[in-house]
Amino acid sequence: MNFHTADLCDEFRDEVSVLDPLFKSYGGKIKCSGEIVTVKLNKNNSALISLLKEKGKGRVAVVDSEAKLYAIVGENLMKLAYENGWSGILVNGYVRDTVFTKNIGVALFALGTYPKKSFENNEGKIGVDLNFAGVSFKNGYFLYADQDGIVISERELI
Repeated sequence: MNFHTADLCDEFRDEVSVLDPLFKSYGGKIKCSGEIVTVKLNKNNSALISLLKEKGKGRVAVVDSEAKLYAIVGENLMKLAYENGWSGILVNGYVRDTVFTKNIGVALFALGTYPKKSFENNEGKIGVDLNFAGVSFKNGYFLYADQDGIVISERELI
């Protein structure tokens, strides 16, 4: 991946939105890019599991759990994402098993860590518009992330 988010912000300043600097890297890759697929969760990650079982084709799952205190992604979902060719996962929430996730070749960005997952059985939704970190996300937008930050655009830039 030959891009830098700072350069994208300079070259495409009128086309990119920059996420608030809230997210930390917990994956085996610190850089990723790809088409966005959105997921809205309500204390259950089954919709994300279903999505990650699909062929990723280099896409990025953007997940909103409204920053509720439970872990969305851990070692098992990262392995699933890797096996199915996902480029990355961005979670407006928390992750766990980070001693393992940092060794799996998928980018993972989240607000922080939290050891407990939710056992509630609520449905999530795939493909809905999301808003968090000062940015609006839609299916089909593109995400670019590296050590400097995370940016999105309505079209593919690289």
